[in-house]
Amino acid sequence: MFLATAVFFGGTFVAAKAGIEYMPPLLFVALRFDIAAVLLLGYVLLTHSREEWVPRTRADVAGIAAAGLFSIGLANAMLFLGQQYVSSAVASIVFSLNPILTPVFAAVLLSDERLSAPEAVGMVVALLGVAIVIDLDPANLLTSAGPVHAILLLGAIGAALGGVLIRRADASMPSTARTAWGLPVGALLCHVLALSQGEHLAAIEWTSEGLVALGYVAVFSGALAYIAYFGLLDEIGAIRTNLAFYLVPVVAALGGWVFLGEAITPVTIVGFLVVFAGFAILNHGWIGRELAGLRSSFGTDAHSSEGACVVGENNWNEQD
Repeated sequence: MFLATAVFFGGTFVAAKAGIEYMPPLLFVALRFDIAAVLLLGYVLLTHSREEWVPRTRADVAGIAAAGLFSIGLANAMLFLGQQYVSSAVASIVFSLNPILTPVFAAVLLSDERLSAPEAVGMVVALLGVAIVIDLDPANLLTSAGPVHAILLLGAIGAALGGVLIRRADASMPSTARTAWGLPVGALLCHVLALSQGEHLAAIEWTSEGLVALGYVAVFSGALAYIAYFGLLDEIGAIRTNLAFYLVPVVAALGGWVFLGEAITPVTIVGFLVVFAGFAILNHGWIGRELAGLRSSFGTDAHSSEGACVVGENNWNEQD
C-alpha cells in the first residue's frame, strides 16, 4: 500500500503536466474526480454492506469532509494550477514538504503522534535526498516564481492537514467507503473553483494524449491511489503515511526517464541512496525489531528445546 501510494501519486505529476496542455487545470482535476468517484462508489456498493458504506456518525462525516475538502480537493486543485508554470520536478519537491508539515499539525491536533529527535533527523536527510534527485537549486525555489510556489505550498498544506484531520476524526466506516464519499466532495469543490475562474468544457481539446492523462489521474492516481493512501492513514497514522511523499519525486524522475526520455544521472542515483538512508533513520526502531525477529526465528530453528527458544528470544529483546 505504501509503494502503491508513492508510485500512483508520483505518476500524477507526469500525467498532470501532459494533461493541462489540452484541458484547463481546475476542470481537469474536477473531471478526474468525477470519473474516480463513479468507479469507486460503484466498487463500494458492490463489495460493502449498507452498514459499512452509509455514514452514521459525526466522526464519519468529519472524516469524509477532511478527505474531500483538503486531501483530495484543495491539494489537487493547487497542484494542477501550479503545474501550469513550473516543471513536474519543482512541483513534486514542494509537495514532498508534506511529511514535514504533517508533524506540525499532528503536534497540535493529535495526542498519539510525535516525532523523536532521530526521526526528525531522518526526515531532513530524506528531504535532502529528494532535492538531490531532482537537482533542486534552493535559491531558485525561494526567488523564482514565488506566487506559484505559494500555490503549490498551499496544496501541500491541504494534503497534510487533511491527513491529520482524518486521523483525528477516528471514523468507524472503512477507509475505502470514506474515500468513495470524499471523491465527489473534492470533485464538487474543484468544479466550483473551475467555474469561478471561467473554465468551461468548450476549452478542452479531446486528444488521445489528453484522454490517456485523464484516464491515469482518474483511475490510478485517483481511485486506486486514494484507496491505498487513506487505508495507510488508518493503519500507521498520518506522519508515517505521508512519508510516501518523499518517494513521489523519485517516481517522477523515473517516469520522466521512461516516458519523456530524461536521463538518470549519477547525481540522481546518489539522491536515491540518501532518500533510503533517511528512511532507515526514520524507521530504525522498526528495522531493528524486524531484524531481531528474523535472527530469533533462525535461532528457534537451531534449537530443539522450548526453553532454549525462550532464552534466545529474551536475549534478542534485551539487545534491541
